[in-house]
Amino acid sequence: MDLQTVIEGEELEFRDVISAAASQLRPGEPRPGRDIMIAVDHGPKSRQAFDWALVHLCRESDTVHLIHAVSSVKNEVVYDMSKALLEKMALEAEQVALVKTAARIVKGDAAKVICQVADRLKPAAVVLGTRGRSLVKREA
Repeated sequence: MDLQTVIEGEELEFRDVISAAASQLRPGEPRPGRDIMIAVDHGPKSRQAFDWALVHLCRESDTVHLIHAVSSVKNEVVYDMSKALLEKMALEAEQVALVKTAARIVKGDAAKVICQVADRLKPAAVVLGTRGRSLVKREA
């Protein structure tokens, strides 16, 4: 996979993970299907949300956008771990759900990153796992 560092405005700093299927996508080009954004990390809830989306939400003509928020896109250890995660998930999405994929590692707070990317992408759906906090813990 070819990697690019791209700075998009002041609020988002990210690195794209480009797969062979993603390289066929052309920005602004009309295509069938929906954009589905899936926020992922290394946790089990994220994995469950990803699996659910592939089985219950994605269709063959869709494009799955995998988004992973990190504290720094310049830290190579963090970047390499994130890249490996996204490459694995992108390949699985392409093979299991027969979708196109785009993957992006974004610097920043996960909640803010998810909202900002969703605002720019305007996906048909945003899928993410939970933090495992119960209502009692949230209200306490």
